[in-house]
Amino acid sequence: MSTTERSDTRAETLRKHREYLLPSVANYYTEPVVLTSGEGTRLRDSEGREFLDFFGGILTVSVGHCNERVNRAVELQLERLGHVSTLYPTLPIVDLAERLARITPGRLQKSMFTASGTEADETAVALAQVYTGSIELIALRHGYSGRSMLAQSLTAHSPWRAVPTQIAGIKHALAPYCYRCPLKQTYPECGVACATDLEELIATTTTGKIAGFLAEPIQGVGGFVTPPPEYFEIAVEIVRKHGGVFICDEVQTGFGRTGGKMFGIEHWGVEPDVMTMAKGVANGMPLGVTIATPEIADAFQSLQISTFGGNPISCAAANATLGVIEEDDLPANAEAQGARLRAGLEELQAKHPKVVGDVRGMGLMQAMEFVVDETAGDRTPNPVATAAFFEACKERGLLIGKGGLHGNVLRIAPALNVSSAEIDEALAVMDEALASIPS
Repeated sequence: MSTTERSDTRAETLRKHREYLLPSVANYYTEPVVLTSGEGTRLRDSEGREFLDFFGGILTVSVGHCNERVNRAVELQLERLGHVSTLYPTLPIVDLAERLARITPGRLQKSMFTASGTEADETAVALAQVYTGSIELIALRHGYSGRSMLAQSLTAHSPWRAVPTQIAGIKHALAPYCYRCPLKQTYPECGVACATDLEELIATTTTGKIAGFLAEPIQGVGGFVTPPPEYFEIAVEIVRKHGGVFICDEVQTGFGRTGGKMFGIEHWGVEPDVMTMAKGVANGMPLGVTIATPEIADAFQSLQISTFGGNPISCAAANATLGVIEEDDLPANAEAQGARLRAGLEELQAKHPKVVGDVRGMGLMQAMEFVVDETAGDRTPNPVATAAFFEACKERGLLIGKGGLHGNVLRIAPALNVSSAEIDEALAVMDEALASIPS
């Protein structure tokens, strides 16, 4: 019997999850939700409850669950050709590569397709190392790059680093985390010291010539940490002075998520040498992308293959997803609805100034950071209040995300085609949920 014909109880599904999946495959909520169907911004569980989804599979469902145009493209491709590997060119893969060369900023042109963001970052690091002839790489504290050994080494977020022995040659720079400045300074009087510190980091912890600098425009798992306007211009200039290339990780920020632009880094006016993407590119189908300038791409002459990367089905989904984003001008909608969401979150912060320490983000990538008592200057992370709020939202039919090093940041990221009414509905739920948690 297929899974679409079954009606296992929630309890039975959870039992099987505990018995047959690794315990590290954690679920959200003290009473996990068994999701069975979805449409647009709505999800339904095995008990018939409906939820407003404001996390979208970790910023992956760009154009809504079961989007009709994307689903139709996948169905048509399934009827034609399902899989051949990268050993054979196909129409979907070349069409997608051409589209990405057109919509990405600067001189990015040549792509390598894989099956995940982790693989995309791995590919980007290899490109940087081959092109520069250097091995050492700079990443950011609070950053997250995925599950592999290299990705865990790039990740500077201890709960996500399972293996004590990490890959050598990776240095972690200060994060541009203004709310919790690691230098105990205040922007803009600080002169963006977190960026200028890269000069000393390179001089004291590397050979002085590096392969590159990998950074997310807005740190995703780190809690939607959003750098000041000058940050990337300063940081990338230092990196390039020391021989490195700039790898921009757009896995969470890409495809209009930050509002008004197709890619997050465009808000900072810096052109990447290499860019990585995944998640929202194919509305939930597995696909990772690494795109580079011609000279960097052409420096990699060793054989490359990805069995599942760039498969016709995922590429068809990606072409359809990007088509919807462009045709419906969803970056503009993300900007407009993101402004509405941000205004509402700031109103909640004003109503609950003790627990809501910070509101930050761009477009439809917004966060609230919960602390013990902002009114008394106590910015101690408050994961207890965060968990209570998280559960209260779920009980009221709203699904959001969590993040941050201390698990005290709420991540809010609905589909790019979310409506004003849905933004208002979510804000009303969050207002009720905040009022319900202990002060």
